Amino acid sequence: MLSLTRADGPQPEDFHLSRRMLGGMIFAGYAAAALAAEAAPIVTDAEGLDTATIAIPEGGEQLPAYIARPKGHGRHPAVLVCSEVFGVHAYIQDICRRLAKLGYVAIAPAFFFRAPDGDKLPTITEFPAIMKIVATAHLEQVMGDVGATLKWLQAQPFVDPHKLAVTGFCWGGGTTWMSASRFPELKAAVAWYGPLAHPPEGHGEAGRDYPIDLPGKLKCPVLGLYGGQDKGITAPDIAAMRDALAKAGVHDELVVYPDAGHGFHADYRESFNAKDAEDGWRRMLAFFRANGVA
Repeated sequence: MLSLTRADGPQPEDFHLSRRMLGGMIFAGYAAAALAAEAAPIVTDAEGLDTATIAIPEGGEQLPAYIARPKGHGRHPAVLVCSEVFGVHAYIQDICRRLAKLGYVAIAPAFFFRAPDGDKLPTITEFPAIMKIVATAHLEQVMGDVGATLKWLQAQPFVDPHKLAVTGFCWGGGTTWMSASRFPELKAAVAWYGPLAHPPEGHGEAGRDYPIDLPGKLKCPVLGLYGGQDKGITAPDIAAMRDALAKAGVHDELVVYPDAGHGFHADYRESFNAKDAEDGWRRMLAFFRANGVA
């Protein structure tokens, strides 16, 4: 059942969600391009939670998002969850429910909803086709979506507007770094194996910043969690980021798990490393608490 909540109660336009939005943007299965044959992903039930697909007003559009929160009255800290390139599929929804079980309001916006095939992302098996869709989500557009989501959270009666954090995985890890440089209302950010360096020439988005450019611009503390066996985010990339942070006088922490590869938290993928994923999750929660988001 769809249940939308505003600070002033639901409005008629809240329920004008298209079948495309409900059926595709918030996808019930796991990303087909990365699902391991032997995967046994964690599945968190919704007992004691309110979960919903909502629509957040953003620039005259309706940004779809999946939200999970504790049932009942009272204000809770909130975490914005930035997805991988596969969009808001079952794994990202489960992350939201895991956080909600711990007392957080967790929300995952569907950043790729504007692309013609954005609703099909989790079902696509060819990575070039996936990345073509992801490339349509330009930085300023994504930051607009993050800002709209934070504004929406701050207006809700079930959110403590002074306790906001962001976390993200892979592409969403990069988005986490960018968000930490834009939004002073964020108290903490945790980036899981988000890209750090500039992409090779001819790739990426021209004229934009990347995390390596951000140390002097960060508005909140950032914890970065990386795999020592990651082929895309290399040891030199991490060393360069540490150097940039030190030169800027920023004491954020980058943790490297020597035996982990990219996507080590993704329990539906072959890359899943249960030991390091559990440690990273523990560190994330401790980081939130240490920075007042608890």
